Amino acid sequence: MKKLQFTAYLFLIVLFSCNKTKEAGNFENIDGFSVEANNQLNSFFEKHKNKAERKIAVFDGDGTVMGQTPHYLADECMYQFAVENPDWKPEIIDSIVNFSNVSNPYVQLRVKYISGKSLQFYRDLGEKTFNKYYKNKIFKPIKQLIKSLKENDFEVWIVTASPEGMYQQFLSKEFGIPITNIIGVKSIINDGIISDSIVYPVPQDKGKMEAIETFIQDKPLLVAGNSRGDKEMIEFSSELKIIVNPDEHIADGQDISISDYAKNNNWLIIKINDAPDNNFPSISSKTFGIRLNKTKK
Repeated sequence: MKKLQFTAYLFLIVLFSCNKTKEAGNFENIDGFSVEANNQLNSFFEKHKNKAERKIAVFDGDGTVMGQTPHYLADECMYQFAVENPDWKPEIIDSIVNFSNVSNPYVQLRVKYISGKSLQFYRDLGEKTFNKYYKNKIFKPIKQLIKSLKENDFEVWIVTASPEGMYQQFLSKEFGIPITNIIGVKSIINDGIISDSIVYPVPQDKGKMEAIETFIQDKPLLVAGNSRGDKEMIEFSSELKIIVNPDEHIADGQDISISDYAKNNNWLIIKINDAPDNNFPSISSKTFGIRLNKTKK
């Protein structure tokens, strides 16, 4: 009897120890991240394990939580729809190709193009493109980071300049976060139908920071992005500032690359391979002349 009691006692000790490893504040090193990155994240999680207030982490979409080569999912989805439905608002397609695909007019026209369709139609359309061409482009180290954040009681949000409705469904399923925690370019919805009345702020460039203040309504402890368009949002983080595959190119009107800016300001720099599939259809560039996004290796 004493032996049985002792065995049961040992079992309870082991069970208690296993449960303790899952308590908030613990962090498992992420494969694919550097030693420096994992050390910073370990310190970050330890510091906030007992924080009682809201703990918020914000990520950009394309190029941060998933690959964007050779094209943004939003463009491939939209232009594939345009080819299959040539009578659907051709005037917008004729107009949109004259703008940079990271400009404010462009990202708004993408939403106006689909107005008149239901929100559910748009969500399904985005998920169809994701499942067909982008499912293997989710960045696994970032997915693991988001998993750890959720396990440590963080609210995880994605703020993207891509169309909100197009990205909500597949990102919500992929990362296990509420569908309303994906914020993109949005318009007023009437009876489930997308209108062409844009809701401001538009989450592009400085608008991403404004979207956090307007829709999330608190300051994040961690923000991750990948481009010059995420600069203001990343700087809005009260603590950890992360940039994924930062561009070394100096953009027009800038005197320093976002890569050098990140180094100078001690942001955490993450490198993840983002190479296009040789069989990718690339309708954006082949049919509509949209520029290719840079391969990152």
